[in-house]
Amino acid sequence: MDYKDYYKILGVERKASADDIRSAYRKLAMQYHPDKNPGDKKAEDKFKEINEAYQVLSDEQKRARYDQLGSAYSDFRTGGGRPGDFRWDDWFQQQQGGQQRGYGNAEEPFAGGNFSDFFRSIFGEAVRNSARNQSMQQQQAYQQEVQISFQEAYEGTLRQFQSSSGKKLQVRIPAGVKTGSKVRVAGAGPEGLDLYLVVNITDEDKFERDGYDLTTTSTLSVFTLILGGETEVETPAGKVKLTIPAGTQIDQVFRLGGRGMPHLKDPKTKGDLYVKLKVQIPKHLSSKQKELLEEVSKIKF
Repeated sequence: MDYKDYYKILGVERKASADDIRSAYRKLAMQYHPDKNPGDKKAEDKFKEINEAYQVLSDEQKRARYDQLGSAYSDFRTGGGRPGDFRWDDWFQQQQGGQQRGYGNAEEPFAGGNFSDFFRSIFGEAVRNSARNQSMQQQQAYQQEVQISFQEAYEGTLRQFQSSSGKKLQVRIPAGVKTGSKVRVAGAGPEGLDLYLVVNITDEDKFERDGYDLTTTSTLSVFTLILGGETEVETPAGKVKLTIPAGTQIDQVFRLGGRGMPHLKDPKTKGDLYVKLKVQIPKHLSSKQKELLEEVSKIKF
């Protein structure tokens, strides 16, 4: 197993300050980020190596442990030892008093799950356990809520904000999102990492939503149910007229195909809008109206 010089990877001196290390990491992370080098395996490997180096040198405890190893390895090489002959296990056991080596605990977050054998050897099996949780922890650390209206969720919208580096960005929120949807903005978070915008629809109660299907309620008179007629229905794209056949039952639900939410991956494809009926009962009747209704109530159906 080869020794990794994390200082050399980031291009900083061994006495570099935390600010110097952070600055070097940001510059290299932006240069080799996978989004800027799609399909470039060498750039991807370089980005992982840079990320690994930063995880060690940006943490005081990890850096101190790494420096201890570096000093021992340097003395070994100065004494004429060959790189492949360094007894890693002897050094680890000496540091741990003969106990199984490890570093930190399984809950400690590490940025990035693809660590080298060298990294795992220094910091123990905790990395393997923590890497499984890293993605979720990292996203939680770099999330920002963005509030939009239901209409903006239906049509899609743009939001302007400032990244952690001070750069002004314009981000498109795609049509079809729902509360809790996440929009990834590459490289806009701290340390050049990705930022996730978490959508919150402020007036989502305008319609009931089930996936891309919507449900609304239309209020009409009892006479429209009996005799038939038309009623206006509110849809995300505006009001439409719905024909009510004579003799419609109150529990009947109408389906308006393609009047629901657009699909995220195919905005031209939309879900359906379901219309439930609600009868409006008049609270105040004139004597004449009561008389007429009483006459109607005597009719046998």
